[in-house]
Amino acid sequence: MVQGIFFEGSGWMNYEQVIDERFNGVVSIKHNGERIFQKPFGYADLPNKVPNGMDTKFPTASAGKAFVAVAVLQLIEKGKLSFETRIGDVLAFNLGAIDLNITVRQLLNHTSGIPDYFDESVMDEYAGLWEHFPNYKIRTSKDLLPLFIDKPMMYEPGEKFQYNNSGFVVLGLIIEAITGLAFDVYLKKNVFEPAGMSDTGYYELDRLPAKCANAYIYDKNRREYYTNIFSVDAKGTGAGGAFTTVADVEDFWDKLLNHQLISSNMVNKMLSPQVAEKCYGYGIWLDEKKNGAFSYHFEGCDPGVSFYSVYDPGKDLLITSISNFGDNVWKVFQEISKAFKEKG
Repeated sequence: MVQGIFFEGSGWMNYEQVIDERFNGVVSIKHNGERIFQKPFGYADLPNKVPNGMDTKFPTASAGKAFVAVAVLQLIEKGKLSFETRIGDVLAFNLGAIDLNITVRQLLNHTSGIPDYFDESVMDEYAGLWEHFPNYKIRTSKDLLPLFIDKPMMYEPGEKFQYNNSGFVVLGLIIEAITGLAFDVYLKKNVFEPAGMSDTGYYELDRLPAKCANAYIYDKNRREYYTNIFSVDAKGTGAGGAFTTVADVEDFWDKLLNHQLISSNMVNKMLSPQVAEKCYGYGIWLDEKKNGAFSYHFEGCDPGVSFYSVYDPGKDLLITSISNFGDNVWKVFQEISKAFKEKG
């Protein structure tokens, strides 16, 4: 097991003790801008016993929606788009049964009603998508269109909030239509590089670069782990699928909150309630506290993948946990938060 990096006087032992010893991935905690705990657990390559490290790149599933949201907000600030731009005015191809009057705002805050290719309210297993449509064909956002473009709208645009993966696929396509660049190329140049996220990108599963973790699923019948290469998109899309490191995630928060990716005004909009439920801004989930203040998080979950990163401005506390075994990163956060509170 690779040893973690601990910080003298931080009380790190309390944090390690509350993390399940079977956890696979990386956990990092920053308080008042200082890292007070970080440690990798388990293996990036299970059969060869290659351990996870602090520089391991992990898949993050829907966490990429936060990156796409920033890219879209940048284009709005540049005057290339507006919140009220309609998808029918940007996308030149046939959108089938999709309402052409859906706005960029409605895509960003999950109120569009666009048919969701993976409706998490009725589907349990993402891998089920590929029973009749091979996942190896999914290498661009446009490749996902056959999975939803001919389905009926779920509800009228703006009617309600319902988390929607297709909406961010369409945002990825809008980025491409406006900039002339593949959405991941645009993100690399305008989000990842400015944020110092040199170890973040969208990679094809059959062409992974060095230091990427394999993601593992447990087969209860055969009592063994297998990789998720036939269970998720071959390459990430606007809906998610970026690979990143904990350090890059922390750099993203730092540059975002210090207005180095978008303006302070736009950051305030991104981190303010944009739906009646007060649970979502633009690409970021909001957690309202008893005093009416919010903490912010983004997360992701795919077969063999789990990611959770939350920032509490009241405590200036940032907790990030990533697992390449689909472990319960939400429980890790809860236990660390409890330990932090008890530590005072």
